[in-house]
Amino acid sequence: MFIYQTKIKLHETDAAGLLFFSNQFKIIHDAYESLLETVGFGFAELIRNKDFFLPIVHAEADYKLPLFVGDCIEIQVVVENVGQTSFTFAYKLLNAAGELVGTAKTVHVTIHKSSHQKIPLPEDMRAKVEDLYRQDKT
Repeated sequence: MFIYQTKIKLHETDAAGLLFFSNQFKIIHDAYESLLETVGFGFAELIRNKDFFLPIVHAEADYKLPLFVGDCIEIQVVVENVGQTSFTFAYKLLNAAGELVGTAKTVHVTIHKSSHQKIPLPEDMRAKVEDLYRQDKT
């Protein structure tokens, strides 16, 4: 499991100081970016030096409890599935008391940078994602 920690910022909230619903996706994407960087596939590396992209083709989220400006949260990321051309990450958002405040899921498909056609996961990327998957299952 990969763990990412952050604090709810004012610009992520609505007029009542509550996390604006769509910003849960921004927060989990920040966790996703941090995870990729940790395993050697940061977006700068992907954009500059790789011949593939990883667009999100499906995303879903559930909101369990409110989050307020200043709340510290932990995002736990696990690999739920690894396919031939895609992988799925599942996210749990916990508040400082350890309560589940939200869940989310994203499905990422590998496409060729110039043709935008779906391609098999490159071997180096597959190895990293499968390693995370194995770690999550133990």
